[in-house]
Amino acid sequence: MSERTYPAQPIIGVGAVVIAQGRIVLVKRAHDPLKGEWNLPGGGVELGETLQEACSREVLEETGLEVRVGSVIEVFDRITRDTSGQVEYHFVLVDYLCRVVGGTMRAGSDASEIALADPFDLDAYALNEKARQVIDRGMALLAEEV
Repeated sequence: MSERTYPAQPIIGVGAVVIAQGRIVLVKRAHDPLKGEWNLPGGGVELGETLQEACSREVLEETGLEVRVGSVIEVFDRITRDTSGQVEYHFVLVDYLCRVVGGTMRAGSDASEIALADPFDLDAYALNEKARQVIDRGMALLAEEV
C-alpha cells in the first residue's frame, strides 16, 4: 500500500486546466487512481510547497509545459471507497486555470499519453463528469478574463 491508499487523513492535491493554443491539455493517467483514464494534469502537494507551486510543478512533470498559474476554478473532494466501504482514496483537490508560458509538450512522470483537446469536443476522451465540469468552469473563467 502506498501513502495515498487508505490514508489516515485527506491528501491535498492540485489540478490544472491548462490552456495551450486555445485547447486543453489532457493526460492519460499512468497510475492509480484513474489509471488509463484521460484527465487533467495534477497531483499531490508536497510539504513546504504552496498550492500554486505544486500546480506548476505537477504540470511541468506530467506535460513538460511551464505554466502561469491563475485563478482557482474549484475546490472539491474526491473520495473513493473499496468494496467493503473503507476509504481507499481521499483527496481534497484545488483546480486552477493555467496558461502555457514555455516548455515542450511531452508525456512524463504520471502520464502515459498527452493530448491537446478541443474544450468543446471532449467526447473522444471519456472524461469523468467532474473533469468535464471543471473544464467548463475553467473555460467560463477564461471568457470572463478576456
